[in-house]
Order: sequence, then structure tokens, then C-alpha cells
Amino acid sequence: MNPQGKLFIVATPIGNLSDMTPRAIDCLNRVDVIACEDTRTSAKLLNHFNITTKTIAYHDHNADSQTAKLIELLTQGKQVALISDAGTPLVSDPGFRLVKACHDANIGVSPIVGASAVIGALSVAGLPSNRFYFVGFLPAKATARQGQLAQLKTITATLIFYEAPHRILACVSDMIAVFGADRKVTFCREISKTFETIYQTTLQQLKTFIETDVNQQKGEMVLVVAGFEKPNDDENIHDDLLRRVLQDLSVKQASQLVADITGAKKNALYQRALQLSNTLLGE
Repeated sequence: MNPQGKLFIVATPIGNLSDMTPRAIDCLNRVDVIACEDTRTSAKLLNHFNITTKTIAYHDHNADSQTAKLIELLTQGKQVALISDAGTPLVSDPGFRLVKACHDANIGVSPIVGASAVIGALSVAGLPSNRFYFVGFLPAKATARQGQLAQLKTITATLIFYEAPHRILACVSDMIAVFGADRKVTFCREISKTFETIYQTTLQQLKTFIETDVNQQKGEMVLVVAGFEKPNDDENIHDDLLRRVLQDLSVKQASQLVADITGAKKNALYQRALQLSNTLLGE
């Protein structure tokens, strides 16, 4: 590991400037150069915190040439910070090539953690958070967007999408067509900002909500969509397996084991196991 140069991946606020951490401010003050997705956008943030460190542009269109320049600085022992326009870099933002190049060159990389729209939205969605699949932005064109949604239709993990204001209605309409109108969704708009919206509903009701209030078609948006529920809710579908394990295990143990094996809901299996257990005792 190069003991001198180091790249810092620095999270910045996604709205409320109070979410800027003291460690992030200190880091941006101490490094030799800050690589910004857009230097004009970042200038507002840096000026607010009186950070005068030199900045250079680093975005998708110049990543190839700028990566080489930044690696050269790092190998010379310079300290570099990477920031995006808002939030945590590399999460649907530029930076992957630079981080990979640092690893390839044996240059240290360290995260300065902070705001992230993905995690912020997931934390308030009221949907299962133990497993989630971050999709980011769907394709802009309808056919490609619908094709990707079709590939995601049967994923059981909670799905997280970013979407642009001018495509939000088309996106939700396509989700209804592919996922079904009743799929649960939490609409998170302008997180941490003045007109923040957190709204849990169904896809069909969300479409109506957005159509009715045009203000909901503005700003930064995250959609947290419930995962696919396997059609195994028939209470009798696992009876044979339940009867077998009930010969050796308690109702609680049997329902847990069958839930682990089949992926069915434990509570439903427990109730069914109780019924079967009472029937077996009465025989």
C-alpha cells in the first residue's frame, strides 16, 4: 500500500447542509485537491463551509483522462478527495474507474461516510430492509425500461429506484403494467429538503397522487418498491411436510423448519401446524 497518496470518497448533503459531517469538512480542507462531478455545483457547498481547496472536474465525460491525472498525483503522495453533486459518490454517480485504478495501483482508498438517498429512503420506506436490490436509474426509453422491469419482476428483495421528474409518471405506469397495480411502494421525494415527501401506497394510488399534485413531479425522487411475493400462500400446500416433521418436533420447531426449507411465511405455517397437530392428536 502506498504510504503517502490516498483517495477519500466523501459523502456530501443531499439537501439539508446541516447533514455535512465535521469529518467531511476537515477532510476537504486537508486534501491537496478535490475532484468534483461539477465544480460549479460543488463551489456552492465549498463556499458555504469556507473550504478553499483546489478543485478539478471529474465526471463521466472526462473520467478516462482525469483518472490518469489523479493517479499520477496520488502516486506523487498527494491527498485527493472525490465528491459528487450530492450524496455518496459512486452511487449512480461517477467514480468507479478512479477507485478501481487506485486499487490496481495499490493506492489507499478511504470512505468518509454521510448522506445517501438510497439508505435514507430505505430507512423510512416501511418495507423489508434485510434484503434490498438497488437498481438506480431505469433506461430512459420505454421499451428498454419495460424490459428491465420485467427482469426485476420476480426478485423478492425490496427494490430501490432513482427517477427523473420528467419520467416519473411514465416510470410508475410501466411499473403498474409489469409489477401490478397493487404492488406496495414508498415514494420519497426531496429527502431532507423543505418540501420532503414520504408516501407509502400502492403503485396505482401513487400514479393518481402524482397526477393530481404536479408538485410531486419535481425534485429528486427515490422509489422503494416491495419485492415479489411468492405465490405459496395456500395454507395446505406444505401439509405433507408439516405432518412429517410434526412426528419429531414441536409445532414451533416444525413451522420454523418448514419455513426455512420452503420460504413460506412462518406465522401461516405455525397456524396450520397447530391445526394439523390437533388433528393428529385426535386420531
